[in-house]
Amino acid sequence: MLALKTEDDPEDILSSSLQTLYDFTPITHSTPGSIFTYIIKPTLLPNPNSAKVIELETPDPQPSKWDLHASSIWVAAIYLADHVEDLELHRYQDREIVRVLELGAGAGLPSILIASAYRNARVTISDYPDEQLIQTLSGNISRNGVSGIARAAPYDWGTDISTLVGVYGNQDTPENDVLFDVVIAADTLWNPALHQQFIQSLVMSLKRSPDSRVYLVAGLHTGRYTIQAFLRSIEIDGCGLAVESLLERQVTAAQTSRSWDVARAENEDEQERRRWVVWIVLKWREHNLT
Repeated sequence: MLALKTEDDPEDILSSSLQTLYDFTPITHSTPGSIFTYIIKPTLLPNPNSAKVIELETPDPQPSKWDLHASSIWVAAIYLADHVEDLELHRYQDREIVRVLELGAGAGLPSILIASAYRNARVTISDYPDEQLIQTLSGNISRNGVSGIARAAPYDWGTDISTLVGVYGNQDTPENDVLFDVVIAADTLWNPALHQQFIQSLVMSLKRSPDSRVYLVAGLHTGRYTIQAFLRSIEIDGCGLAVESLLERQVTAAQTSRSWDVARAENEDEQERRRWVVWIVLKWREHNLT
């Protein structure tokens, strides 16, 4: 559903004006410290006649952490929330619990939506271990009444995942069973220097099962060559993951998609790039399931 802002902010007004006057699709929404609201689709709720709104405080990290780009809600996070059905979480409806992890969550929109709509979900919402960022994320979980289903976890990519899985495990729990059935991330591929650490986190946290999936959404403002570099790393570094699906999806047109093509970088301008996100689905290669 459409996302709404509860506060008039000059940056939001400018962003809306660019879209109206010049057909520039916004790539960020909300501003640091402001409140952002998102209407959940009625079809996702137990009672379709009811209405539920997710309300989020946008993180406002210290200036030294501005390079995290966590102080906005990015278009990929909204697109992921708008298309949460495409995560196919219904495949796990016969399970008592489906474990979901979000990496680089920021305000936590997709994860909090999942926690609100899928009652068998147990969601770990993670981002860089900055105190202000994690406090805001924890506050958003409480604000939306999903504290029993979701939790915030500080996590630095490529490091030990005990902060992500510790709440689930005990000495009698098999190691694989505390890992995650589904891992999601939105707009986390923009820094090629972090691709290896990010891939390590995916490998360490994803349950080794034929049903396990990673869903990544990246706006094309990331850069086609940067996204291609990530895809190449998945292919050649022997991590055990494989690309199951790779599509470009138009943000502003329902059900409009096309195959990924890095060569489009030569001919598209900023206006065109803003209209698209890349939807990437990863799974375990068969020989890496054991």
